[in-house]
Amino acid sequence: MRIGDPTLPELMRRARGSGLIWRVGPFLVRLRSRSASFLATFQTLYADHRLCESDCGEVVEFHIELRQDRFLRRWWHPRVFFELDGPTELLPFPLDHAFPFFEWGFNFGIALRANRYLMLHAGVVARGDRALILPALPGSGKSTLSAALVARGWRLLSDEFGLVEPERGFMQPLPRPIALKNESIDVMRQFAPGAVIGPVFPKTRKGRVAHMKPPLESVRDEESLACPAWVVTPRFRRGAALSLDAMGEDHGFMRLAGHSFNYEMMGERGFREVVRMTRRCRFFELTFGDLGEAVDCLERLVEGQGESRVLV
Repeated sequence: MRIGDPTLPELMRRARGSGLIWRVGPFLVRLRSRSASFLATFQTLYADHRLCESDCGEVVEFHIELRQDRFLRRWWHPRVFFELDGPTELLPFPLDHAFPFFEWGFNFGIALRANRYLMLHAGVVARGDRALILPALPGSGKSTLSAALVARGWRLLSDEFGLVEPERGFMQPLPRPIALKNESIDVMRQFAPGAVIGPVFPKTRKGRVAHMKPPLESVRDEESLACPAWVVTPRFRRGAALSLDAMGEDHGFMRLAGHSFNYEMMGERGFREVVRMTRRCRFFELTFGDLGEAVDCLERLVEGQGESRVLV
């Protein structure tokens, strides 16, 4: 059964009781919430993810509850609290921002608990079994570029976490809704009019935010690992000419290590894994001002037409 299969009242009944147990990538999650509006958005954007029964026999790694205010505050500027096995240090959000709060809280939980992987702050998409990794700082366009590539038929692994298996070096899929911010929302609506984009949440702590539903095929293939092949550091600059510049392995190593959440925590294991990825991958810097041009450029690169300096 998938999250989109039950009626919304049935989904709400389960979420308000023992909780929804569902799978995303390598993780099982139990989610409890009493918010009908949150659960409606959750069901739309996670519709293709698998629901599990309570006796599935696997360990649930994340026990998440979105807890609402009680008593009078519940009716006056109501808030929602994110709990991960109990209260967390995250400050509450307005109740009508429950979905982006859930996404950011889940990211917080993964960053804390998924240390069996080398975790990269990167978008990751794949063609076949070869992965394109997009490590970048916030505001660089990595999520928008990931969403655009997915709309062109690439497989989504993640727009936020590049999870690398330390022993074999493969990329672990974690297909979740892609977070779009501010102008990127309208850009993606024009670029991919057939994409499912959820409600826009205005005036969050990151501006306007909306989420693009991952394709069914990406969710179905969430157990299919991918081999790192290309690492492209994107940089969006309004009005910039398109350029794709090759980087040497020394700079590539520093990019991967610098964009890892837990490189230092993993110690020697992290170092060995970054070395392995450096030897496997080709490294580039991409500067772009037009999303379509950037997507075309990366598709040429993957098809073997990319050079060390690629212009239109």
